[in-house]
Amino acid sequence: MLDVCLLGTGGMMPLPHRWLTSLMTRYNGSNLMVDCGEGTQIAVKKCGWSFKPIDIICFTHYHADHISGLPGMLLTMGNAERTEPLTLIGPKGLERVVSALRMIAPELPFDIRFLEITEPEQKFSLFGYEITAFRVNHNVICYGYTIDIRRQGRFSVERAEACGIPKNYWGVLQKGETVAYEGKQFTPDMVMGAARKGLKVTYCTDTRPTESLVRNAAGSDLLICEGMYAEKEKLEKAKQYKHMTFYEAAHIAKDAGAEELWLTHFSPSLVRGEDYMPKVRSIFENAYLGKDGKMKELNFADE
Repeated sequence: MLDVCLLGTGGMMPLPHRWLTSLMTRYNGSNLMVDCGEGTQIAVKKCGWSFKPIDIICFTHYHADHISGLPGMLLTMGNAERTEPLTLIGPKGLERVVSALRMIAPELPFDIRFLEITEPEQKFSLFGYEITAFRVNHNVICYGYTIDIRRQGRFSVERAEACGIPKNYWGVLQKGETVAYEGKQFTPDMVMGAARKGLKVTYCTDTRPTESLVRNAAGSDLLICEGMYAEKEKLEKAKQYKHMTFYEAAHIAKDAGAEELWLTHFSPSLVRGEDYMPKVRSIFENAYLGKDGKMKELNFADE
């Protein structure tokens, strides 16, 4: 099971009814956050989640509306008596940017680990999350993220018994480790079935439509994608500032074969966003307007 919470949906500046864009996920006792703009702490408190279990914070890019809330977030995590290291992932320059922000948050009771993205596409495996960062098309270096929860095949009791493997070794094999017993070696593939379908969430803001987004979002259970503008006459503005419209995001979801689309990262000028959704749904039926605090519980297919 993977819990997903869209903490905020605003772009550029926070509004009284719309915090800046940020995502939080919860899996197996570990929380992951993508982006941390001004007001993110309040958004976390409003959704009722905890600061302490945040183990990973990923940054799409270093515009203020995506990272300016980090110093306060770090201090709050420290005040929550966190001592475990925190991992930060982001484009090249991450450590330099965070070190500058930490001038106002210099003392923390935990270490920070920096993982800088240096390739057009780069993978990370942490805390049960399989994370893929992929380059998109904004006016600064910017990345989208896919978050995969992989699921191994079923353990076969029949095959284990046929191989004569004692029960006390079954758990070891299920963890992917090889077992030596009575001069024989037993490997996981001898007792495990084929990998089963896992869970996949893709998150992307601040970009024009790109092939990399369609490819990496392919088959996502949930695609959270920016829709900066809803008004059709703002397409040229979207192109100028390298953002997307509601309708371009819908085409991305359709082309990627995503199960569900949430729009986010709205322009401060956007009002009555729901009025535009019928047209969006004519392109991609299972599309929804993102809202601050919107949550979803994703479950494995056979649960």
